[in-house]
Amino acid sequence: MKVLIIKTSSLGDVIHTLPALTDAGKAIPGIRFDWVVEQAFAEVPTWHPLVDRVIPVSLRRWRKRPWKAIRTGEWKNFRKQLRTEKYDLVLDAQGLIKSAFLAYFARGIRAGLDRYSAWEPLATCVYQRKYAVNPDQHAVRRIRQLFAAALGYAVSTTTADYGIDLNKLINHTHQENDIIFLHGTTWRTKHWPESYWRQLAEIATKNGYRVKLPWGNITEHERAQRIAEGLINVQVLPKLNLTDIAKILASAKASVAVDTGLGHLAAALRVPTISLYGPTDPLLTGTVGDKQIHLAAQFPCAPCLRTVCNYTGPREVEPACFGTLPPKMVWEKLNSALKI
Repeated sequence: MKVLIIKTSSLGDVIHTLPALTDAGKAIPGIRFDWVVEQAFAEVPTWHPLVDRVIPVSLRRWRKRPWKAIRTGEWKNFRKQLRTEKYDLVLDAQGLIKSAFLAYFARGIRAGLDRYSAWEPLATCVYQRKYAVNPDQHAVRRIRQLFAAALGYAVSTTTADYGIDLNKLINHTHQENDIIFLHGTTWRTKHWPESYWRQLAEIATKNGYRVKLPWGNITEHERAQRIAEGLINVQVLPKLNLTDIAKILASAKASVAVDTGLGHLAAALRVPTISLYGPTDPLLTGTVGDKQIHLAAQFPCAPCLRTVCNYTGPREVEPACFGTLPPKMVWEKLNSALKI
């Protein structure tokens, strides 16, 4: 059986899909997958052994300049790749208008969430088979249920298995005393205060650990430099692709993360991780896997799910809710995890 997956973005959402492939592989011998994904995340599906072909798409860029995509032939080339093979099933695992639009051009029976389950109900007009999945649960669970319904097997209740071969990523000569700070995220409100990162770096290095700081853009690079300034054993990493970041994470002793795609990557790689949640709810978006510790802000308006903090009361830090997750508390949890 050959299935085409439509799951283009974001990084966390792409990673959340991997356990469903593992479930399907155990339930249906011989099943294989192709995967349509944003160019920026095209490395991730290649890590799963059941994925044969990755079809990159650049919707984020094309939406800004649609006519350029047509003139340069990028859209035509993408459609050609999409239609190279006829699939037993084309499964839109995203439930958005943009993903349904892509599914429409593929060859095969189109399936996805029903109108009560999809994030954008209009997307369901494209599907020939529709499945109900409760949206008020974690994304990993939702996707595992969708795959089981669409492919006709019982939903697995085992711990999520992302299917990544860690032996291809882990550096076995590593000294294993690195802690990775995953400080970059999208919303302003999801950022743990920079001063807290600095304090945590000071505590970690005083206790004999090395801290490494990856980054993905200029703003994150500048923040990483400020966190590391003047501290021995705190390293700002060079610009890395996802595979290189995965290798560093897989060989690390632990990581500390905000609500970010790289935090989900750490979970997929079974790295002990302390994840920090202010405006978001770990029950819906938290990392899933072994040795994952969630620290959620204990604040009157948390989780608010807002991209802009509208709290008007007194505050020690910005965003205010993260004042309930100071560096000392995070270190205590991290130190406990390091000793396991």
